[in-house]
Amino acid sequence: MLKNKPNWLRAKLPTSPEYKSTLNIVNEHKLNTVCKSAQCPNMGECWSRGTATVMILGNICTRSCSFCAINTGRPTELDLGEPARVADSIAKMNLKHAVVTSVARDDLKDGGASIWASTVRAIHNKIPECAVEILTADFRGQQEYLDIVLDSCPDIFNHNLETVERLQRPIRKTARYDRSLWVLKHAKSRGFITKSGIMLGIGEKKDEIKQVLNDMQSVGVDIITIGQYLQPSPKHEPVDRWVTPEEFKEWKAYSLEIGFGVCESGPLIRSSYHAEEQSEKFDVLNRRKQLMQTIGSN
Repeated sequence: MLKNKPNWLRAKLPTSPEYKSTLNIVNEHKLNTVCKSAQCPNMGECWSRGTATVMILGNICTRSCSFCAINTGRPTELDLGEPARVADSIAKMNLKHAVVTSVARDDLKDGGASIWASTVRAIHNKIPECAVEILTADFRGQQEYLDIVLDSCPDIFNHNLETVERLQRPIRKTARYDRSLWVLKHAKSRGFITKSGIMLGIGEKKDEIKQVLNDMQSVGVDIITIGQYLQPSPKHEPVDRWVTPEEFKEWKAYSLEIGFGVCESGPLIRSSYHAEEQSEKFDVLNRRKQLMQTIGSN
């Protein structure tokens, strides 16, 4: 059993007026957020900046990944009014960059692709100047449903591998390493900015970290996030080690060296951390116009 968290993993308590304003908007629109459901350590910082990662398709996931704090079970509803409500809340937050994720919905034939597409389009229509980053499940590797989502033109497409190949089955269970790489490769082949992320401190070895980074780079991933795994509860996978800030810096240097455009690497880094700065670097709004023209002509 590891000792208490080191000092570098202690996040500040939220106290700012901006945090309270974001909380009020989330509550008013009855939104689910991955910030709360996944116990993100950066919630105070991000909400204080007026940013929240909205989670669509409910708050019950059909998968039971052993690292994740989101509730697992059989979802009971599908909210067709959710896309408009999400767009309204993002407009109220006055965001320049919105991050949307979801639970896995393997109970639905399309994995929730139609709601995903409606949500992205609703945000584009309501706030066209807001960049939209999406973090999706793998849609069980079915291209027709992945393409429904991509046809809505998200500005950044994110799908996390979470961990190294050897640990995929015990950690992600229903997901597959090769399938996740295919999802990222397909999105990249259609011209999208792609992003993925991994956790450290869950039992991986150094050579395995290099391998997953190289595998993601080989399928064209543009942005990579690397953070410390934190055990949500005693029933979840235990933390194997506390990764030092120095090691995270080493992985950032390695990632940039092998060709990633952006690498966010640090103990408290999560998928949406500094997402707005990433979208600015890639000039995603102009890229969206070009993609929309391409999709519209097909």
